[in-house]
Amino acid sequence: MDYVKALQDICLELVNDRDKLEVREMPSLDDNAIVLYVYASHDDISKLIGRKGVMANSIRQLMSVSTRGMHKRLNIKFESYGEE
Repeated sequence: MDYVKALQDICLELVNDRDKLEVREMPSLDDNAIVLYVYASHDDISKLIGRKGVMANSIRQLMSVSTRGMHKRLNIKFESYGEE
């Protein structure tokens, strides 16, 4: 499964500035972990994280469904770039 594409498709529907959205898979020291970073503008990252992290937790839970049969952990980090 292409986790980067799946996460990007989910996030595209939630952000205003689609051109600045970027999802990257980063290497991990743990073979059982998949690390994904979501980069977007400050305002869009605020939307993706949500109040008290509710939206971010929902996105993580939705994405983790695909890794359950593989016995892998999925870590999703949200980072903003640009001015605040």
